[in-house]
Amino acid sequence: MPSKEASQFGINNIPYGIASSAKHSSPQCVTRIGDNVIFLASLSASSTFKDISADLPTIFQNSTLNAFASLPKQVHSQVRAAIQAAYKDGSDISHSEDIKDVTLHVPVQIGDFTDFSASRDHVLNAGEAILGERSYPPSFHKYPIGYAGRCSSIVPSGTAIQRPLGQFIENYAAAEKNIIFGPCRALDYELEVGAVVGRPLAGGKGLHAKDAEEHIFGLILVNDWSARDIQGLEMNPLGPFNGKNFATTVSSWVVTSEALEAHKVAAPERMSPVAGFLDAENAVNYRIDLAAEITRNGAVSNTCKVGFDTMYWTFAHMLAHHTVGGCGLRTGDLIASGTVSGQGDEEHGCLLEMTKNGKVPWKLSDGDELRYLEDGDEVRFTGIVGDEKDGIGFGECIGTVLPARQA
Repeated sequence: MPSKEASQFGINNIPYGIASSAKHSSPQCVTRIGDNVIFLASLSASSTFKDISADLPTIFQNSTLNAFASLPKQVHSQVRAAIQAAYKDGSDISHSEDIKDVTLHVPVQIGDFTDFSASRDHVLNAGEAILGERSYPPSFHKYPIGYAGRCSSIVPSGTAIQRPLGQFIENYAAAEKNIIFGPCRALDYELEVGAVVGRPLAGGKGLHAKDAEEHIFGLILVNDWSARDIQGLEMNPLGPFNGKNFATTVSSWVVTSEALEAHKVAAPERMSPVAGFLDAENAVNYRIDLAAEITRNGAVSNTCKVGFDTMYWTFAHMLAHHTVGGCGLRTGDLIASGTVSGQGDEEHGCLLEMTKNGKVPWKLSDGDELRYLEDGDEVRFTGIVGDEKDGIGFGECIGTVLPARQA
């Protein structure tokens, strides 16, 4: 019986990932069609890729996608077409295993991770939740704001997430605001999309936004877990640190730029003039339907449904701003969008927005109240482009909260 995700991985998707199995003990490059996980090193031993001028048999044996991602987009397109042709004539069958028989890994070696805040609805909703005021950060309309994350804490979908320890203000309403140490009391998720860098860029070069998409290999789902109480204290006066660096979950499949080509939409009109390197008439978003759900005590509750096309800043803008000062890009770098949110109550991509920073509880499907995440809660993200039954899917980005370790 096909899995519930099988229809998301039709012939028009052809995503890439890293998998291992009893038959393939070493993690290596794969793609997926339906529930068939195709081991590409084995497939390359046939004549499937004979007309492609790249050492694919060696590249596909690697335990990350980095070498493949760094190849020219023309080669990516040729490989995609060859896989589609091989699947149609049935020649890939001996090189595939069922999805239930494989273990999926983080698809790329991530050298650097940058998390942006690209949604105008998120910054307004978050400002209201924290400060009681819907306002933009001073620079928001001039460039996408972001911070450097910790790639060492990135884990694959399905990894359990331990509640972090840290320091935070015990009670903001109290006259004396004592700082205490202990398990996070305001654990949150952030529904995000990430761009994986393919073509590198040397330091000191800089990118114009109109050229930046040439450096994107594909997109994945990202859960930037957040300890809001720890984060709230440390962000005055600097940025996120221990409130963010304990875990970031990524989905297992990189959906390529070519697969998403037919689902591009124009970026929102700029609300004010921008610097020349960010001024790109061809800047685009993607029409991705994102969803988040929480499972608590066996009861599943949908908490968010929002479109990625609501984002104000695009990945092209993010890469251009990232490099303008001279910063280079390396293959495998992860550029995350920040929380994806809309204007509606059910379009909030994190609990900070949904519950007004824990002040207004959200009713779960079983009647329980949700303010922030409790131990045992499971968070699941999905992303689908096109029709739900025959579209392009990202798979799932999932994690379950474990109790904090003993201090």
